[in-house]
Amino acid sequence: MTKAPHPKLSSAQRRREALARLARRTDADRLAEASAAAHAATAAAGAAVPAFAAPAETAEAQDARPSFAARIRREVREAPFAAAAFVVLAVLLGSAAFGPMLSPFDPYDPTTYDIVDANFPPSWIDGGDPAHMLGTDDQGRDLLALILSGMRLSFLIGFAAAILSMVLGVGAGLVAGYRGGWADALLMRLCDVALTFPALLAALLFDGVMRAVVGEGAGTTTTYVVLLAAMTLTGWVPYARTVRALAKQKRGEDYVSAARMMGEGAATVMLRHVLPNVMGPVWVLLAMNVGGAVMTEATLSFLGVGVPPTTPSLGTLIRIGSDYVLSGEWWIAFFPGSVLALSVLSVNILGDRLRDALNPMLRR
Repeated sequence: MTKAPHPKLSSAQRRREALARLARRTDADRLAEASAAAHAATAAAGAAVPAFAAPAETAEAQDARPSFAARIRREVREAPFAAAAFVVLAVLLGSAAFGPMLSPFDPYDPTTYDIVDANFPPSWIDGGDPAHMLGTDDQGRDLLALILSGMRLSFLIGFAAAILSMVLGVGAGLVAGYRGGWADALLMRLCDVALTFPALLAALLFDGVMRAVVGEGAGTTTTYVVLLAAMTLTGWVPYARTVRALAKQKRGEDYVSAARMMGEGAATVMLRHVLPNVMGPVWVLLAMNVGGAVMTEATLSFLGVGVPPTTPSLGTLIRIGSDYVLSGEWWIAFFPGSVLALSVLSVNILGDRLRDALNPMLRR
């Protein structure tokens, strides 16, 4: 049986196929090729191949490698502090999510608390009420219900501010790093201006100006929007600077040049070829900045410029409790402060471990 002749391709078709293969190459492909080339060169020179200069992995070996989630789980298991932080954070997040099921009291419903029950100590202290395990505040509200509600609000605002900062920073840094020119210069000047003010001072300034513009009688939704905008005012800068530096490196790679030669637009090249190769450090930044965003929200609420005073959050609870510490009602500030400290510490430890897991240079 004769073989069908292979159809001949024109030079233009062969060039287009070569460019398409080049555009599909990733950083991992080029690293594997470089490792194989170094291995072959060492063997050709007659020198012993070092143990660490293994040849490039085959496709079967690459498929057999553990997934990203499996590597993260292994890294967490190898680090006891990270494992403990994960458990603590999971318990806190679960308690915040299912708060209404864990406490029969509703801090937003005045019929569930009584001013007569104000300043009750925890249930294990003399004078405590078994119905209020962590005690009550100055209005007779159950402190456990307040903490669960405050955690839910603080975590939502912190995560929302961190994600919004990431989206704005990644978008600005990607455009500036890939385009260069005036866009790059404008971004750098904006970053310089944003870094001139401390993050907390800039948030206080913006929050005060916006409250003066919209008025003190603004609705709750407007208050939350102003708070998120104030927290994002300087939070996007680390993402923009990191992505800009990486995008400037990636825009000169072969696969990016091949994509441009194939006629793909700038937006397609940035989103399909540059963005996936710069997101590794961005996830680390996000994980490490969530704790800072939660702390910033608590600080602003403690200073009275965050969430509305009648809305329970960790910052407002600490501010209320600080007025009663010297009079002996220490639990009103102690328990919300402990929850805030544990939350931020757990997020920071997990973010630091995630950085080690995603960066091979930092692995032990």
